[in-house]
Amino acid sequence: MKPLYVLVLTALLPLSSAAQEVAEFRSLPASDVVVADLMFAKRGVVVFADSANDPNFVRQMELIARDPKALAERDVVVITDTDPAAKTALRQKLRPRGFSLVLLDKDWQPELRKPLPWDVREISHAIDKFPLRRQEMNERPAAAGG
Repeated sequence: MKPLYVLVLTALLPLSSAAQEVAEFRSLPASDVVVADLMFAKRGVVVFADSANDPNFVRQMELIARDPKALAERDVVVITDTDPAAKTALRQKLRPRGFSLVLLDKDWQPELRKPLPWDVREISHAIDKFPLRRQEMNERPAAAGG
């Protein structure tokens, strides 16, 4: 239950005021992820690197921190894994090589892999094309009007 509590707090941080968003943005270490707790509740944006000092990793985290609200609107949890020796479950499943950005849909299947950093606009645009996200967008107006 503790990882779920951490996840909820991580998910709520981007909902703070715009001035505080960048300062309070947090990601979840891959070692703390319990996929069963996130399945069909959150999408994953997993950022892999062989070191936290990898320039692509640093750049990716800066880009994500600029607009965490857009990711929160899409039920995204940002997960980082910068220790290949730890052999986390996500690293074993997704098998990255060096820096890698992997977008997972709510079924936790990889939908897109990128070898270079992407800004939040590009990530959001890609997520909006996922089948489950399209279904969510189609269902929301019907639920609001009914």
